[in-house]
Amino acid sequence: MKRIVVVTSDVPFVEGGHLTIARNTVHALREYGYEADLVLTPQNRFGRQFSAYLANYLTDVREDGIGRKIHQVISFRFPSFAVRHPFHVCWLNHRMREYYDVWEYLTSQLSLKGKLKEHTRRTLIRTIDTYLLKHNVSKVFAQSETIQQRLKRWGNISSDVLYPPPPNKAYRTDSYDNFIFAISRLQRLKRLDLFVEAFRYVQNKELRGIIIGEGPEKENLLDLIKKNNLENRIILIGNASENIVIDHYAKCLAVFFAPLREDYGFVTGEAFACRKSVITTPDSGGPSELVENGRTGYIVDADPKKIAKQFDQLVEDKNLAEKMGKQAYDFITQITWEKTIEKLIIVKRKYSTK
Repeated sequence: MKRIVVVTSDVPFVEGGHLTIARNTVHALREYGYEADLVLTPQNRFGRQFSAYLANYLTDVREDGIGRKIHQVISFRFPSFAVRHPFHVCWLNHRMREYYDVWEYLTSQLSLKGKLKEHTRRTLIRTIDTYLLKHNVSKVFAQSETIQQRLKRWGNISSDVLYPPPPNKAYRTDSYDNFIFAISRLQRLKRLDLFVEAFRYVQNKELRGIIIGEGPEKENLLDLIKKNNLENRIILIGNASENIVIDHYAKCLAVFFAPLREDYGFVTGEAFACRKSVITTPDSGGPSELVENGRTGYIVDADPKKIAKQFDQLVEDKNLAEKMGKQAYDFITQITWEKTIEKLIIVKRKYSTK
């Protein structure tokens, strides 16, 4: 039996989407006949990345703890793609975004001295990333076209797009109730303020909004809800169990997911798996790649009035919401773990088990 190690970096008390996909990759590998395990390597807090890269580079993933050969490694993100193995696939979630696509956002908060220091770090990190992804990795898959384009733009790194299937959960469809559902970490780049602002312009006063998530933007969102007198229309739940999350997917009218230049974002796939359409924006990255405008959801400008219009259209025509949800389900069921694992495995079929 082939032994495959899935490697991704981690920081304490942060549950990113890459961890969910990594765990599901391990589950799928085992389901399809491989011996698989997950290894979490350090990412470190901001400003301590170089030591994390070194720690990943020195991590031994060629043998297990009792001396048996590990046949392949699948890594996910920075700096986990620094681990060394002759059969190493990187299924890239993202590099350090502060030094790539959100560089302007980072530097807007820094002093001149801080900008100079981070510019030096950015140059070094980009150089290291490019070398590792071209010379340390056997094959690079990008989890979306957005990631593929970033690899090409910053480093001229070739990759194939391989969308992750929805995580392995008990998805279902119960109803199409009068609420739009949003789930995300509460961070500025997730743009849940657009969701709140849109409800200022929703004409159907029976429609509600429900947000599940925690993060640094929580108080700002609560203030925005209060400022616009939307306390009776938008509920911010905070963290919730998987069962509660699935309940909301199963019962909502549709899902709002419009982060700024998201790498992939499995919210879209989860919504589709529950036969729910997704409202997103052209600049949302991965989500806008999966949504077919007018068929499996709506791709509208990041304008609260335009978003509200689509909310109203769905609440006034629930047959449309149901039809789009079915089309979304038909689409996402074509992205399977069986096909995904087949592409990720690059070691030869015949090999020694020693």
